[in-house]
Amino acid sequence: MARRRLRGRLVTQGRPRLGRRVRFDLAPGALVVLGDRCRVGDGCRFHLGAGAAVHVGPEADLGERCVIAAHERVEIGAGARLGDEAVLIDFDHDVRDVERPVREQGVLTAPVVIGERATIGAAAGVLRGVTVGPRARVGVRAVVTHDVPPGVRVEGVPARAL
Repeated sequence: MARRRLRGRLVTQGRPRLGRRVRFDLAPGALVVLGDRCRVGDGCRFHLGAGAAVHVGPEADLGERCVIAAHERVEIGAGARLGDEAVLIDFDHDVRDVERPVREQGVLTAPVVIGERATIGAAAGVLRGVTVGPRARVGVRAVVTHDVPPGVRVEGVPARAL
């Protein structure tokens, strides 16, 4: 039944492995591509708005209860690792007009890109417009608000290079 509901919006390449209770909340026109031998842990959730896309590269590993929320695009490179409960989100609420309610102001979007073999620590968050370079490391519970160069380790809130 789930396959019928997601037809054309969930594309698998090769043999990805999905854990139990993985949830796909995909608007019309949204697309999730799961690469060969990627692993999506138990309880992971994908929330995509209309026209949004998420690409999970081959051999990428998403820990348990990760959340991917997209209105535009999220890319997870080949061999990347996301710790349990990591969050990737490519949008923010637009709050420039303090006189209007937030729900009437829309959202601001920018792609999130996780490079090949990058590691995102448990419960870390990567926010809109951020690129985490190849082989970079994001510490546990860090909040990444700016790009992380290749091979660099960042930690903290907001995340800073060590």
